[in-house]
Amino acid sequence: MPGPSLIGLTGGIAAGKSEALRILAELGAATVSTDGLVHELLGTAEVRELLADRWGPEVVRDGEVDRAAVAAIVFERREELHWLESLLHPLVRERVREWTEQLPPGTRVAVVEVPLLFEGDMAPTFDATITIVAADHHRMERAAARGHGSLEGRDGRQLTQEEKAARATYVVENHGSVAELEEELAHLFPALVDAR
Repeated sequence: MPGPSLIGLTGGIAAGKSEALRILAELGAATVSTDGLVHELLGTAEVRELLADRWGPEVVRDGEVDRAAVAAIVFERREELHWLESLLHPLVRERVREWTEQLPPGTRVAVVEVPLLFEGDMAPTFDATITIVAADHHRMERAAARGHGSLEGRDGRQLTQEEKAARATYVVENHGSVAELEEELAHLFPALVDAR
């Protein structure tokens, strides 16, 4: 029996990626977020030691990686961000591969949320990709509700929504209610099953 269709999910900041991932899980997809995998990796002794070797013991507090300290370093120094990504991205790809291999038989669709899907090198590993897009005013409202404030600083490392949409197999617009997003994803789901 062939494995599931492997789908990459992305979108701009506060476009609704996490909500879409939740809905796809309810529709029957196996789902995982690479943000969650990065969180797990930062909790490993291997990664913790590599970060402390590069940036000093101050990036570890109470035996855990101090994510705020790491964020401050990589936000200020792009070369350090590149180093961190070169460390984490292969580990994330390996975790995704392991996750896919451990899915129960009969899983038809596996969706991986990857915020920087097209900015990194993971896109070719997927059978199809989805970009969630939303009007800027909706995104700003959602970002503000989460306490993130402005999109500009956080959005600067990412392709624009238009660029992400141009590269995706499917584009899902999230301009309305959750119910409308659910309806659009339910309509798309059969195509995802057949994407492999």
